[in-house]
Amino acid sequence: MDVLKEKFREVFFSVLPVTLIVLVLHFTIAPIESPILLRFLIGAFFIIIGLTIFLVGIDFGITPLGNLMGSKITQTNKIWIVITSGLVVGFLIAIAEPNLHVLAGQLETVTSGALSKGVILLVVSIGVALMIALGWVRTVYKVPLYKLLTIFYGLIFALALFNPPEFLAIAFDSSGSVTGALVVPFILALAIGISSSRKDSKASEVDSFGLVAMAAAGPIISVLIMNIVSKGGGISGDVETAIKGTNSLLLPFLEITPQIITEVAIALLPMLLLFVFFQRVLFKLPKRSVYRILKSLFLTFIGLVLFLVGVNAGFMGLGRILGQSLAALGNKYIVVIVGFFLGLVVILAEPAVHVLTQQIEDVTSGHIKGKIVLATLSIGVGVAVCLSMIRIIVPKVQLWHYLLPGYFIAIVLSYIVPPLFVGMAFDSGAVSSGPMSATFILAFTQGVAAQTVGANVLIDGFGMLAVVTMAPIVALQVLGLIFKLQTVKGGVNVNVRQSKVKGS
Repeated sequence: MDVLKEKFREVFFSVLPVTLIVLVLHFTIAPIESPILLRFLIGAFFIIIGLTIFLVGIDFGITPLGNLMGSKITQTNKIWIVITSGLVVGFLIAIAEPNLHVLAGQLETVTSGALSKGVILLVVSIGVALMIALGWVRTVYKVPLYKLLTIFYGLIFALALFNPPEFLAIAFDSSGSVTGALVVPFILALAIGISSSRKDSKASEVDSFGLVAMAAAGPIISVLIMNIVSKGGGISGDVETAIKGTNSLLLPFLEITPQIITEVAIALLPMLLLFVFFQRVLFKLPKRSVYRILKSLFLTFIGLVLFLVGVNAGFMGLGRILGQSLAALGNKYIVVIVGFFLGLVVILAEPAVHVLTQQIEDVTSGHIKGKIVLATLSIGVGVAVCLSMIRIIVPKVQLWHYLLPGYFIAIVLSYIVPPLFVGMAFDSGAVSSGPMSATFILAFTQGVAAQTVGANVLIDGFGMLAVVTMAPIVALQVLGLIFKLQTVKGGVNVNVRQSKVKGS
């Protein structure tokens, strides 16, 4: 019960800021129709309750399951089992991610079927599967993460030369969407389980992070290759500038609930089947532990359903209308400023962010505080949304103007900062583009783009998630650089490639 109260307090104060910003805008420069505003407040209530229950379920269900699976598979010491398991687990959890289904559905709608939902789901899931398998092999053979990331992002930008701008945005956004509320906690738990088998505690600490970063690179590569192979060329799309809605407060929630229940059930089913399989083959847990994990999986199901219903029925429609209203004011600076503050606070309500910051604190025994990481991520995402607004209102600014120098800086920093911060930073970038960003902020961005003359909704709207994924990577590595400089200043000799936070 104490855990539930603690989680509720944490979630309440995470969701409160974005709610207050919307209310301030409503009563000042961007009035919102009463039904839409009330649905937003109801959605906030659903998000608070759902996220609280979800995080409790993650702590007692998904995390222990992932830890066990990662540890047992690695302990087999058979590389073919490691690779096969990585491919199967990676594909199943990726194709079931609700956040990916949301983005794939939006792409299908916006492009009038030119990009089918099924194709996006399949291609992205294959990319994740390959990278999860490769990530496990990396840990077994002790390959430094920064070397692989250099190769992957070098390949990504080489492939980008042969793709139109809209596919660059779609590829990066696909990566951000698949690392959502369900996939990230499970992958983080897998990484902990895998790293726990390492006898070297320093290596174990470093290898606790980076698997999410590997998984995030896969979809970018696979989507870019898909377009080159299929010779798809450029595509176009648009969104309606008006929201077809209803004055009913509860009808949107009732209409979307069955769909959300189905998607979350499908998302959790592979994890349940994997648990049953591994329980019979490897785990052999006592009945009490089995019941505890099953109960926690049920809590995860209930929490995620409530959260996604609140986000989709309460937040998404308001986000687009708010973006349109602010852009219609004619003052370009307003959307930039509001975008910054929305990005600053929305990250606080991302489910996977809470899981990651808690894991960082646990793995480093509290030497790196979760609140410091959260504040750094918040600033990074705020800047990212701000830059996305600038890209919309300034036609000459393109997505690659941000991504190329941004990832170049990130890769360079990965050779300088302590190894622990490399994995943490790239994992943080992936978790920052969760369901709150993929619905509320994405809808807000599309609303601004739809109301801005000269903007392309498909290119300018969907590219937002790509920038949101990139900015925290740089921000957190800068934090790592500050940590390193402070450590050296304090008289401690820190080897750049072998530093350890616990020794600070």
